[in-house]
Amino acid sequence: MKYACLIYSDENDPVANPDPTSEAFGPIMAGYMAFGEEAGAAGVIVAGEPLENTDTATCLQVRDGEIITTDGPFAETKEHLGGFYILECDSLDDAMRWAAKIPHADARMGRIEIRPVPDFG
Repeated sequence: MKYACLIYSDENDPVANPDPTSEAFGPIMAGYMAFGEEAGAAGVIVAGEPLENTDTATCLQVRDGEIITTDGPFAETKEHLGGFYILECDSLDDAMRWAAKIPHADARMGRIEIRPVPDFG
């Protein structure tokens, strides 16, 4: 079964999301590279991408046939969706074991939301 692992953190927290030019950025990226290599070697990763910060987001609705857009994220929250992985795992327990290895699973940086991806095929 496929599981979406959604990576949430406070994009303004320098611990969770340090400036890419800072010394703190390297270890976080090294953690993501290590996770990608391990999960890739195990054949678990189907897809995964980071997302730009919420100030680049556009929300869209169609109301009465008209497209209405607004800038920024839909929800006003402290934590924002920063990226995702799609994992192919045998069970939710297996997906949780893999998700626990994603660097932002560390409570000091963020959290990982895991959702099954339905197969409509």
